Amino acid sequence: MQLPRLTSASKRTTLLLYILIGVLVLFALRLFYLQVIRHGHYTYLAQQTQVSKLTIVPERGKIYALDGNQPVPLVLNQTVFTVFADPQEVEDKNAVTRAMSEIAGGNVVDGYQERLDDEELRYVVMGRQLSREQAEKLQAKKLAGVGFQKGSRRDYPEGQLGSQMLGYVDSEGEGKYGLEGFLNSRLAGKQGLLETVTDVRQIPLTIGDSDTSRPAVNGDNLLLSIDRNIQQQTEQVLKDGLAKAKATKGSVIVMDPNTGRVMAMANYPTYDANKYAEVEDYRLFLNSVVNEPYEVGSVMKVLTMGAGLDSGAVTVNSTFNDISGCTTVDGERICNVEEDPRQAVATMADTLQYSLNTGVVHILERMGGGSVNQQARQKLYDYYAGRYRFDKLTGIEQSFEADSILVGPNSGQGRNVRYANMAFGQGMNLTMIQTAAAFSAAMNGGTYYQPTLVKGTIADDGTVQEQAPKVVATGVLSVGASNELREMTYQGRHKGFFGKLDPAGYKIGGKTGTSQIIDPKTGKYSDDNSIGSYLGFGGSDKPQYVIMVRVEDSKLTTGYAGTVAAGPIFNELSTWMLSYLEIPPKN
Repeated sequence: MQLPRLTSASKRTTLLLYILIGVLVLFALRLFYLQVIRHGHYTYLAQQTQVSKLTIVPERGKIYALDGNQPVPLVLNQTVFTVFADPQEVEDKNAVTRAMSEIAGGNVVDGYQERLDDEELRYVVMGRQLSREQAEKLQAKKLAGVGFQKGSRRDYPEGQLGSQMLGYVDSEGEGKYGLEGFLNSRLAGKQGLLETVTDVRQIPLTIGDSDTSRPAVNGDNLLLSIDRNIQQQTEQVLKDGLAKAKATKGSVIVMDPNTGRVMAMANYPTYDANKYAEVEDYRLFLNSVVNEPYEVGSVMKVLTMGAGLDSGAVTVNSTFNDISGCTTVDGERICNVEEDPRQAVATMADTLQYSLNTGVVHILERMGGGSVNQQARQKLYDYYAGRYRFDKLTGIEQSFEADSILVGPNSGQGRNVRYANMAFGQGMNLTMIQTAAAFSAAMNGGTYYQPTLVKGTIADDGTVQEQAPKVVATGVLSVGASNELREMTYQGRHKGFFGKLDPAGYKIGGKTGTSQIIDPKTGKYSDDNSIGSYLGFGGSDKPQYVIMVRVEDSKLTTGYAGTVAAGPIFNELSTWMLSYLEIPPKN
């Protein structure tokens, strides 16, 4: 049987069929190539354009002080908002700009109006740091194309209270100065990560298994050893005392000598950490208690006496000839500030009570076996640097802690004269925190505690995790020498003018100090300006607080600034502390 022959029409249909099948095969191969073989490549391209890695910002740790035994907030986080617009979605630009002007005020971003005209943009920031109230008012206007992003801003509800001690957080979220700067990483926490599909405004569009998420770790909530009431009282007494002394600047630190914990740290003049951007002189940010070393003057006589007692160079009953009120070291005459009104033979107790320069030079001579020499210098240096730690930073939680200027026993010219001057607080520079910490160790039985502002942490449920005081060194002075020194320091104040002002039944001890300020124009000590200091303790059976006061540039007097300017501030604060701490008097 003969098969039918194909017509030309049939041939064309068959050809078209083959062509169609070929095209379909090519499409299938192309799709296979794109979807299977090149799948990874195009997935990668899609991720690059659609998927964003978003940083999850942790909550910065809060900072609490004590109100007696109860934590109270010193530093909090306030919710703030960034307001933005999508120019392609904005329907009424005039309404938007008018609302921003009326409600956002000073939070408006300069030049945002011009960017709203650019419809190629999809995200224009119009305002930052808006309060919740401002954001709610804007949101109520239901402006098309306007959105909000929530953020956080540091809030200092107590205003100026403890500002130099606390520091501040700048607009970039970085802690600056004080505690905020020193413990920035601990307060800031650790950032988290979210990798997900977002829109042009970086707002996540999906939440699924393909998203990558690492939660943020919030910063530590810190509980300070600062007592809010003591801090407030200290600042007020300092401010009032400076006004009475006609002084320009001053600082006070209050410490617990038995733990190293700081109960108050005040400076004046001060500033409001909420308004740090308005401060024109950066020096106002510095905490003078830890940032400014100076010649502490005669308060050093107490610590030199401690070295003399502990080393055995002198005893409580040691005497020396003070008939002229002067002594000579390497041909240089060193005299007392005023004549000793009593007798030619002076005791160690007289040295502290009448602030005799000759008395501490005598101690230095006894350290050298009878004269100021290399042995004497080395022994005194060993106490200053090795025991009292004057050549080391204390480690207090404050940015920019300054170190001392302490010349070694074999450095420079005129070494013997320099060390004779150092014995009564001249010729070396110390910070208040270094001096107060060493004094605390000398008074508490010889244990040096690291000065600290942090008492512990507070968990989200309010649980307090307290950290133990850190013992840096023991045996700074022997217990016996410490007890003798404490009694001598008490008697030195008790028998003087200030002792008459102290409440009965308490042991209040202390020492004045006055140091001249070097005139930057002449490079020499000036008779016109001085720094007055007072360093002392208070309690009943044992010291329960140490207070150091510094008053700069008092206009009342130049020679006795420690007595007339710094002393009254100590007196008022010390008496208040006895009452506030409810320390019972000893019969």
